[in-house]
Amino acid sequence: MAGCGLLLRALSSSLCPSVRVLSRPVCRSVCRTLCRTNLSGPQSHPRRSVASSSRVCAALKFTDKHEWIRVGEDGTGTVGISKFAQEALGDVVYCGLPEVGTQLAQQDEFGALESVKAASELYSPLTGEVVEVNALLADKPGLVNSSCYEDGWLMKMTIAKPAELDVLMDEASYERYIRSIED
Repeated sequence: MAGCGLLLRALSSSLCPSVRVLSRPVCRSVCRTLCRTNLSGPQSHPRRSVASSSRVCAALKFTDKHEWIRVGEDGTGTVGISKFAQEALGDVVYCGLPEVGTQLAQQDEFGALESVKAASELYSPLTGEVVEVNALLADKPGLVNSSCYEDGWLMKMTIAKPAELDVLMDEASYERYIRSIED
């Protein structure tokens, strides 16, 4: 077991660069899993990008915790996680989402995603009220992986403080942010 602790320290700095940005407990969880399965040695992760099409992300705003929000014509915000985050998590097997009517402040925790590798908390990009959750995710949580910007959205919310959108990152800023945390 002492060897596993040593391996955890080595892996936390080299194996988990993309998972570490989600949260330190996530990285520890992944590293512990690797210890249990006797995998060792650093693995490289390819550079991640926000999406394969800029058209998909054109109207998206991103948080530093890797959630995105798209404001619809009706003024409602649709929230999900970025391609970077879902790749870091791996295959999502469970989505814990809030109840409709839940009031959230910007950066409030509103749920969690669990994957085969780890679990990660979800944080509200804006202040508002939850008006809908993606019911499809109860039976098909993998939609978060296969279609994180379309069918794999998490919730829809009202936007109580539109000025909060101004502090979120656009696609180009988010890409720079990802590069900065991977280096």
